[in-house]
Amino acid sequence: MYIGVDIGSLVTKTVILKDGDIASYSIIDSRSDPEKAAKRSLEHALRKAGLGGDEIAFTVATGYGRTAFSDADKTVTELSCHGRGAHFLHPAARTIIDVGGQDSKVLRIDKSGDMVDFAMNDKCAAGTGRFLEVMCHALEIPLEELGSFSLRSTNSLRMSSTCTVFAETEVISLLAAKQKKEDIAAGLHHAIARRVGNMAKSFGIEKDMVFVGGVAKNSGVRKALEEFLGMKFAPISHDPQIVGALGAALLAEDFYEGRKKP
Repeated sequence: MYIGVDIGSLVTKTVILKDGDIASYSIIDSRSDPEKAAKRSLEHALRKAGLGGDEIAFTVATGYGRTAFSDADKTVTELSCHGRGAHFLHPAARTIIDVGGQDSKVLRIDKSGDMVDFAMNDKCAAGTGRFLEVMCHALEIPLEELGSFSLRSTNSLRMSSTCTVFAETEVISLLAAKQKKEDIAAGLHHAIARRVGNMAKSFGIEKDMVFVGGVAKNSGVRKALEEFLGMKFAPISHDPQIVGALGAALLAEDFYEGRKKP
């Protein structure tokens, strides 16, 4: 079996690939200790699959904390892993939008799932999971409820700033002005959609575009992006947050089988 571990800035994801398919996966918080989180995530995924560590053939680590995982046989950038994982789940896709904890990316891949071009926002937290975390704190709404909460909006408010610090101040001002929280939340989601969507438009809008990463689980952001881009994202069969770890596991198999050089 092959292991992919994606150690992100906020959470760590592990995917176990066995007999060409996903045997199990796990998602845990990784902020306090990336290496410990990677080990716990792997142990959890192994328990879920009923497998032992002695069955592991090759492990690839990716993500911000990839160099912290000493048990990995190889480290690979998350750009390559997200492209490969998305291709596995939707082979027709050529463009992938990935919004994670600390950055947002748009990838263009070829028919084999290899990356051929990309655009990235990694200079600030705007348009990322961290941005939404800060806004949730200001709104006093649990992060996991923000998406469905925003869909209740009847008057999405246009946010004038996408800078996390200024946007938080703007949210506080809107709350003081007695604006509805769901309208503020919808406005935040549309602000993310404009920022990420403009990167995607630079690649050209096409069908079978895939949205992955932790923020892809937010129904409000997904809806706002689809409206901004004028299209519907292609469905994928697994949690969009594990796509990077899945790609790492697929590359682990390639390295082990000699299809790619370690």
